[in-house]
Amino acid sequence: MENPGLFTARDQPLGRTDWKKRAFTVGIGGPVGSGKTALVLALCKAMRDKHGICVVTNDIFTREDWEFLVRNKALPEERMRCVETGGCPHAAIREDYSLNMEEVKELTKKFQPDMVIIESGGDNLAANYSRELADYIIYVIDVAGGDKIPRKGGPGITQSDLLVVNKTDLAEAVGADLNVMQRDAALMRQGGPTLFTQAKHGVGIPEISRLIVAAYEAAVPL
Repeated sequence: MENPGLFTARDQPLGRTDWKKRAFTVGIGGPVGSGKTALVLALCKAMRDKHGICVVTNDIFTREDWEFLVRNKALPEERMRCVETGGCPHAAIREDYSLNMEEVKELTKKFQPDMVIIESGGDNLAANYSRELADYIIYVIDVAGGDKIPRKGGPGITQSDLLVVNKTDLAEAVGADLNVMQRDAALMRQGGPTLFTQAKHGVGIPEISRLIVAAYEAAVPL
């Protein structure tokens, strides 16, 4: 990889029509501890009354994130699956996404949901979803990593459909400048969508939900 990529040159959704075999798929990625699971929980709670949702989590050797979602009643347990990747998390969402694809198809066959949310295992800034797997891609970073993170780039930051900068309530405590992060995100993403959130407290969740639903409605015939 010679550069972090451009938002305007990112891979576009495939424009597929097999929605009854594989539901509209939202891929959520980001580093360990950025708040991906908290975001999935918040999105499920925000959208489950109006939309049929299923979830697939990814962990390397455990079922930690799946167990968290079950414990917090994100969805009925049978609508959530866990993939244990046993290796690099990014490989399971890009180079060899077969395990995730299988779970999405099985959930679609059983429940016919409007959408399936996949949460990747925590990974580095070079990780991003294959368009063969995800129709809408969200990448999550958090302010605890420092205000330098957006300008470090990487495909997740530059080429996701939506960049989420999470845990803004911690900015002062860790000395992160949100204005710097906003400026750098806009520069690295060529003005592509970026939202500043507190997933744990529900801040920004309605806005993310609206973007997901808009992408779903644009892709899937009513």
